[in-house]
Amino acid sequence: MSNQANLTNEEIFDAIKTGKKMLFFTAGWCPDCAFIKPAMPEIMKKYDQYDWITVDRDDNLEVAQHFGIMGIPSFIALEDGKELARFGKGERHTPAEVEEFIQSIA
Repeated sequence: MSNQANLTNEEIFDAIKTGKKMLFFTAGWCPDCAFIKPAMPEIMKKYDQYDWITVDRDDNLEVAQHFGIMGIPSFIALEDGKELARFGKGERHTPAEVEEFIQSIA
C-alpha cells in the first residue's frame, strides 16, 4: 500500500498511467473531507490493492478539471489510466459508504 500526497499535477498524471490507483480528492477547507479524513489511513491500508493518491482539489486544479471533479470529497478508481468507477459528489460520506464503493468495483 502506498499513499502519495503533495504531488504536482504532472506527477499525478504520470503516476496514474500504470497500475491500480485510487484518487482521493480533498481540500483543507472542506468540512465533509475533514469528516472522512480520520478514517482514510485505515481504509487505505485495508484496500491496498490500490496505490492511493491524495489530490488536493485546489493545489491540483488541473487534475480535478481533467476528471470533472465538481464536488469533494470524491474518489476515482483507475487501472492503467482508465477510469473504473467514481464515488462522491461533494456530499458527506461515512467510512462504510466509502468501503462499499471500493468493494463494488469489479
